[in-house]
Parts: sequence; structure tokens; C-alpha cells
Amino acid sequence: MRFKAAILQFGVMMAAVVSMVTSGLAQDRVVQLVGLGDSLMAGYQLPDQDSLPAQLQKALQDKGLNVVVTNAGVSGDTSAGGLSRVDWSVPDGTDGVILELGANDALRGIAPEETEKNLEAIIVRLKEKKVGILLVGMLAPPNMGDDYQQRFNPIYQKLADKHQLPLYPFILDGVITEAKLKLEDGMHPNAGGVGVITRLMLPQVEQFIGTLAAKTE
Repeated sequence: MRFKAAILQFGVMMAAVVSMVTSGLAQDRVVQLVGLGDSLMAGYQLPDQDSLPAQLQKALQDKGLNVVVTNAGVSGDTSAGGLSRVDWSVPDGTDGVILELGANDALRGIAPEETEKNLEAIIVRLKEKKVGILLVGMLAPPNMGDDYQQRFNPIYQKLADKHQLPLYPFILDGVITEAKLKLEDGMHPNAGGVGVITRLMLPQVEQFIGTLAAKTE
């Protein structure tokens, strides 16, 4: 009986050790994120270290998270451009994508229905690749008129609801009305502006990473 009890105790101890090792490996695994977007993601006219992916990565790592955020932003890109390059911009092994596109569609007056169609095609493709998605929204500029705004602005919430995605509603929240946080063109954030975006977006990105970790357990 004592021998059986000792064997049982040894088995319990080994199971605990395996659990600890497995947990350690899970924590050590690098979470691979890709920021798929336009100039707002790329960091227009900014050093690489001041771009949104770089600032998000630093903020996440400062919190002890083992995360890499790859910059797949292309200045001037539209939703159609993002769709055409999604397969090679999001390599195998990517855990999650921060999807930020549509600003240039609105500036060019592209039909909101076309933007929605392209964004949904990107979402579907990423889901086929089993990649998590954090959708980042945009608002049409006022000079596009009320009709355009009413057709464009709801796109992101509609897609988030349909595909059950987390949504950060407006990429330029906290920046759009602050001249000191923008470049001279009055449109793109400067390094400080990207810092504000990073700070405001960070809690949702952390939650997003948590959902990715849950899926792998």
C-alpha cells in the first residue's frame, strides 16, 4: 500500500512539473502581430521607431508581454490595395492582425460599399488563415458631405458585429482635433500623436492578445 501511495504521489508531482514547464513555454512563446494598414500604420514621415507598430510593441513589452508587432503599413494604400497584398503581408505563423484601412478610400471618394466589400474580403481571408483580427475604424472627413459620411462611417461597426471582431472605433481618436499632435499637413500624426494613439489603443490590444492566447490553449 505504501508503495502504491508513493507511486501515486510521484505521478502527481510529475504532472505538476509538466504543467509548470508547459505554462512556462506558453509564456515564452512570442505572439506575432501584424499591423496591416496605410500611412497611419506605416508612420508617414516618421522614423521607424515612432510608427504605431513600433510604439505598440514597446508599450506591450514594457508590460512584460512577449509580443512582436510587424509593420505592414503602406502609405497611400486603399482597402483594395490591402486586399491585393494580404497574403504576403500576413505570413504564416501570424497570430493576429491589427487591420487599419479605409482612410484613403474616404479621401478619394471611393464608394463606401466598395470599401466595405474589400474590408470584408480581407477579414474572410484572414479568418481562413485562422488569424485573429482587431479591426480599427476610420471616419470620413466632413468635406465629403453628409450622405457619404452616413454610408461610410458605419462600415466598421457593421463588419465587427457581423464577424464578431473587436473594434477600435476611430484610429485618430485623441489626435484629430489637436494640431500639436499632427504633422504640418494637418492629417497625419507626429510621434507624439502616435504616442497618444498607442496609449488609447493599448488596453484593447492587450485584450486582443488575451483572446489569441486563449485560442491556443
